[in-house]
Amino acid sequence: MSAVLRTPEVGTKLPQVGTTIFTVMSALAAEKGAVNLGQGFPDFNCDPKLIADVTAAMAAGHNQYPPMPGIATLREAIAAKVTALYGHSYNAASEITVTAGATQAIITAVLAVVRPGDEVIVLEPCYDSYVPNIELAGGTVVRVPLTPGTFRPDFEKISAAMTPRTRAIIVNSPHNPSATVWTESEMRQLDALLAPTEVLLISDEVYEHMVYDGALHQSAARFPSLAARAFIVSSFGKTYHVTGWKVGYVAAPAVLTTEFRKVHQFNVFTVNTPMQHALANFMGDAAPYLELPAFYQHKRDLFAAGLAKTRFKLLPSAGTYFQCVEIGEVSDLGEAEFCQWLTSEIGVAAIPLSAFYGDGFDQRVVRFCFAKKDETLQTALDRLARL
Repeated sequence: MSAVLRTPEVGTKLPQVGTTIFTVMSALAAEKGAVNLGQGFPDFNCDPKLIADVTAAMAAGHNQYPPMPGIATLREAIAAKVTALYGHSYNAASEITVTAGATQAIITAVLAVVRPGDEVIVLEPCYDSYVPNIELAGGTVVRVPLTPGTFRPDFEKISAAMTPRTRAIIVNSPHNPSATVWTESEMRQLDALLAPTEVLLISDEVYEHMVYDGALHQSAARFPSLAARAFIVSSFGKTYHVTGWKVGYVAAPAVLTTEFRKVHQFNVFTVNTPMQHALANFMGDAAPYLELPAFYQHKRDLFAAGLAKTRFKLLPSAGTYFQCVEIGEVSDLGEAEFCQWLTSEIGVAAIPLSAFYGDGFDQRVVRFCFAKKDETLQTALDRLARL
């Protein structure tokens, strides 16, 4: 008589986590043949030179393990870029680490410094990896809402949320999902709030090159006392239209980088070699990222002009490649139900902002991604004109 095979019971570390809204909406968009303006990735190709640089790197034999923190030439190029743009000098050898995308960078920073019982402040709505990262580290999530409607930081609420157990705060600007960009004044208020504390800053700056209307990205690197306590995270995938490469980086003071690399070496060890060589070579020309604001501002304006002809109410899009709209004049449905209906019946996929809140706060706002070919955006606008 054969034994009955049984898989041992496994308790979940993340009981609140299921399939992400991005996976759900992308699958529905594919099923319905909808234009997918939900998940945030381009539908156009990167610069052919970047592909040629990868091919050249592979042909040159750069196919084995690179150094754990990243190849020296890429880290040096990153350090030079940060200095040129933000005026802060990082040591490429001891303060720059190449990562397997920004998401890996963020969880590695959290795991490096957050211990059981520590509190970490997140500003909602927020990118969906932050909370699970903190929970996996054994930390306690402290949710502070950005101001509804404007999505500006409320420093009184942030201050009230801080306790002796606060280990870190995660800040994201330009902000996903709201497309808000923090001002110099707001960064200085954050600086003043953190100055008398030991609180660390994880600054998610993956959309640093997508700031519009002549504004400047206020990187934490611009503020010496913030830089001294910050892990600054950025993404080559966002900057160079290669989200599938999953390559990013972290800039942090040497003492923080030491702890970061202790975790990094055991969760990914290092990042694929030919892409690193290609990126190092490609970064020799600053034009691709310096021209990015104008490139995406054109798409933002094209999309916004079309949406203005609908009953959607457009919210400001000061940065990122997202456009949020209020749906109150279009439908009585809640955000999630509206996005399902919009995808199935109108043929355009969007993401509900409620997915970025722990309690599912529904303020009748949805997010579109305009990182698409102009013709893709026009197709979406033609369909949305039916509303």
